[in-house]
Amino acid sequence: MLPADALLTDPALIRLGVPHAFTTRLGGLSTGPFTSLNFGNPAELPPEVQRDPKPTIEANFALVARALRAERRRIIQVHQVHGPDVLVLRRDSPSPGPAIVWGDHKADALVTDDPGLLVAVRVADCAPILMSSPDGRIVAAVHAGWRGVVAGVVPHALRALVELGAGAFTVDQVAAAVGPCIGPHAFEVGPEVVRAFDGAGLADAVTLRDAATGKAHAHLADAVRLQLEHAGVRGVHVLGRCTAAHPDLFFSHRRDRGVTGRMVGVIGPRG
Repeated sequence: MLPADALLTDPALIRLGVPHAFTTRLGGLSTGPFTSLNFGNPAELPPEVQRDPKPTIEANFALVARALRAERRRIIQVHQVHGPDVLVLRRDSPSPGPAIVWGDHKADALVTDDPGLLVAVRVADCAPILMSSPDGRIVAAVHAGWRGVVAGVVPHALRALVELGAGAFTVDQVAAAVGPCIGPHAFEVGPEVVRAFDGAGLADAVTLRDAATGKAHAHLADAVRLQLEHAGVRGVHVLGRCTAAHPDLFFSHRRDRGVTGRMVGVIGPRG
């Protein structure tokens, strides 16, 4: 059983009856740099560091599903590539498979109306975003680093969620929560990222630090919030915790120089 503070939730999504969570690193079964509620391995690790075994990660998923009272649901993930693509999983086209689907489909967001599913995205500084229709019957999980943000994964996922509703609701009725991600004090970026944010209409999410070098601090959660608000979402909640600043609570790719685990943002439609 997970401790009470292992999972972070959003008040609006709770009111909608949507099973969801942003995980911390507390209460799981993993060890070493992956201690303890870990959901993924880095692409590359030093030879002296063993990868977290897949059965352990699956056991961690089972702990979360149990805490959400969603043990019978399948958990769907994708192969995340920091792009704009969205995988839509419709209720009327279920696919057989194991309880946890790791997924080779390349995308950075999942949208579903299938109450037999939980959809999950993995993060370790990038922003996890969870969204729901006003009746809780259609949900989305989004992975957004700076590349995904400027590529438009957030508005793409929002559009897919509304389109799956087939006119039953409008964008301004969507509930959206932005989970823990790297904060601006820990996220120094170069001029290429500043230009990318400017080109995406997100100049307000960057604070220039050094005019001579063009280095700046990027506000990732603010960038996501701005995109959602520009698209018409009124109910945006930003949890506002920096993953890099809290090693006791969160994994952080930048802080730990790549040798670290992954949290998830996970959500499913109202049953």
